[in-house]
Amino acid sequence: MSFVEALILSLALCVDSLVVSATTAFKSKMLWRQGLLMAVVFGLCQGFFPLAGALIGDVARSFIEAVDHWVAFGLLAFIGGRMVVEGIRGKDEEEKQRPLNIGTMFLLGIATSIDAFAVGIGLGLDMPMDEVLWVVAMIAAVTVIVSVIGVFLGNRRIPVPERTANIIAGVVLVGLGVKILLEHLFFA
Repeated sequence: MSFVEALILSLALCVDSLVVSATTAFKSKMLWRQGLLMAVVFGLCQGFFPLAGALIGDVARSFIEAVDHWVAFGLLAFIGGRMVVEGIRGKDEEEKQRPLNIGTMFLLGIATSIDAFAVGIGLGLDMPMDEVLWVVAMIAAVTVIVSVIGVFLGNRRIPVPERTANIIAGVVLVGLGVKILLEHLFFA
């Protein structure tokens, strides 16, 4: 995976972190050190989940090597498609406001990183672990940066277009899945 592809993947995966950090900062008027802590927590979660998924994918690769590109494509297409649908529909449920502490930050970090686990499985099926490690590090670093931007936007009362961001991120994930599939079908 090239640097640009890893950056695009990272940006697509951290859309939820951007929206949640901006919304949380908007609702709670958080201090910068709280915002930075939340960004680091989001980065850790966003790095851990694809790494865990990649380890599972790496182990499973030998068992499903003949169809690994289809599995990676399916996971990315499913996650990306779901993000597009959520972006088009919007979210109906009202989020409960929880007190902002480290436990709540980790719950929010886990909630925004579940998709990254499935993407990590696809990464583990598609590439060697040394390459996965730098991609995961980039995902974590980009998430921290984007989450800090979210806190800044939320504190400044600047809205984040959640629906549009989800649609774009979903299309990007589907596109990466198609790329993996085409590379294995036509260039392997």
